Amino acid sequence: MEIVSEPDIASADEAIAYLTALKEMLVYAGVSECNLEEGNMRSDVNISIRPVGETKLGTKVEIKNMNTFKGIHAALVYEAHRQRECMAHSIPIVQETRRWDGEAMETASMRSKENAHDYRYFPEPDLVPVALSEEQVAEWKALLPEQPEARRARMVEEYGIAEYDAGVLSQEKANADFFEAAAKGLDKKTAKLLCNLFMGDVMALLNASGKTIGECALTPAALRALISLSATGTINGPTLKELLPEIFEKGGDPEAIVKERGLGAVSDTGALEAFIDQAIAANPGPVADFKAGKKAAAGFFVGQVMKLSKGKADPKIVAPLVAKKLAAM
Repeated sequence: MEIVSEPDIASADEAIAYLTALKEMLVYAGVSECNLEEGNMRSDVNISIRPVGETKLGTKVEIKNMNTFKGIHAALVYEAHRQRECMAHSIPIVQETRRWDGEAMETASMRSKENAHDYRYFPEPDLVPVALSEEQVAEWKALLPEQPEARRARMVEEYGIAEYDAGVLSQEKANADFFEAAAKGLDKKTAKLLCNLFMGDVMALLNASGKTIGECALTPAALRALISLSATGTINGPTLKELLPEIFEKGGDPEAIVKERGLGAVSDTGALEAFIDQAIAANPGPVADFKAGKKAAAGFFVGQVMKLSKGKADPKIVAPLVAKKLAAM
């Protein structure tokens, strides 16, 4: 399928925004995977310039078979500059086809197309005319899946996440599908936590591994279980950070792993105070520092309690207990 746009794009940034939106729509509609590296989507870009204040565009130049958005942007920026230089020095701009040299970062002439017949316009006898009724078009439109723009708006409303986050999540349909499957049944507060976890840690793991979300061992159910365990205080932040990469690589049931390894967070005040007393007794130096006015020493004891509890204490609970204990000394 070939899609031809009108000459109403005014910059390289607008061209990339148009192509990005078009790619999203095609992927969401199931038309194509639009994998540029595999040649699923290519672009021929035409560019012409005109002096400020004039309405008539100058001679157009075509750049053929572009297969990366980065290359398209660079080629348009270069070609606009080249044509401005030609105009500034009264050098004629000829209608031609050029290619993009990604190493030299410049366009180079391939062939001239000065006249309409150079484009070889002619009717295709094997393609019969197609006339579509408004009713038929409306019926097909009703069958289309949710579009990216509509999905972003719904995700903001349904999950209470930021517009930026919804935009990033929806760029890749598989990521958005995964997130929504994981967020099913969660309240907005927990869904926001899930979004932060996916946008930060999960996407970092995807980038580091070079995998897509469908290629890793993590499932939506497992991610939902992890964030639920964290949100309810069953596990603390460090334990969540420790478990996620493991489940990303090997899979598994987070609830079963936490129970089997005894990774549940220690939130009992009595147990935590016992750890604090032990840390204070074993470290008279930092105690003296605190008494001398070095309040940062309190952070040292929070770290010691985390070690004594084998990472199972909740730092948010430990910190005020440590401050209270030291202040009373």
